Amino acid sequence: MTKLAFVFPGQGSQTIGMEADLVETSLGKEKFEKAEEILGWSVLETCRQDEANLSRTLYTQPCLYVVESILIDLLLDKAGYLPQYVAGHSLGEYSALYAARVFSFEAGLRLVQQRAKLMDTAAGGKMVALMKIDRAQLDSALDKNNDVVLANDNSPQQVVISGTPEAVDSILSEVKAKRAVPLNVSGAFHSPLMASVAQDYKQLLDEVSFGEAIVPVLSNVNPTPTIDATELKTRLMEQMTGTVRWRETLLKLAEEDVSQLIEVGPGNVLTGLCKRTCPEMELQNISRAAECQL
Repeated sequence: MTKLAFVFPGQGSQTIGMEADLVETSLGKEKFEKAEEILGWSVLETCRQDEANLSRTLYTQPCLYVVESILIDLLLDKAGYLPQYVAGHSLGEYSALYAARVFSFEAGLRLVQQRAKLMDTAAGGKMVALMKIDRAQLDSALDKNNDVVLANDNSPQQVVISGTPEAVDSILSEVKAKRAVPLNVSGAFHSPLMASVAQDYKQLLDEVSFGEAIVPVLSNVNPTPTIDATELKTRLMEQMTGTVRWRETLLKLAEEDVSQLIEVGPGNVLTGLCKRTCPEMELQNISRAAECQL
């Protein structure tokens, strides 16, 4: 039996026009209207306007969640089934939890809205993506510096570090990398510097009821598949300050005999990472309503 996993991209995958043909479907129209009621602004208009505004955390995160949620519902409607596993990269974990029916679309969007507001106000940190690095050298440098951490472990040769600007710059001066790309974010996401933001978020998260997942979810901070509601909520809370262990997530899916991986959402970042980590997997991207016929 072929095992299938759906994975959902996070911040950085957004693009103008990503709403595309989704609004032409009844499911999409309904979700866009519901989202506007909750958010107080239009996801459709935001996805059609300037890229700078869409790329602001405050708007990026709700827009991605809404677009990915619509694709999930279209896949369920047209294909009639979910995969054996789901996982999402950073913000994408919310889409994965919605796909697994851990919470409703509305509950998930409210969480994402508050997460985006809190993260948009974060300040005083820096994040840099490093490509083609000496991993042993990086790990050694990080071990010696308490003010910078591995925020995203994306693949053996692609990571993101996060911390105070001084500490991040210190690592950059010590570690060889083919490319070092500063990320356009307001704070040091997925690091201990987000602890105060995480505490504010916890109060909101505690108010939301989580149900048992209908398919196992692999979380960013712990890629062990689980359907347990309490565990999934705990992991989501830890994600605010913890490392996105995406490389391990892909390796775990391979260990679970997943042979087909579908990236649901805009772009192809996650399938690109999978090519380098699990090249034997069959890969597919779904970002349009027309592509939801499996």
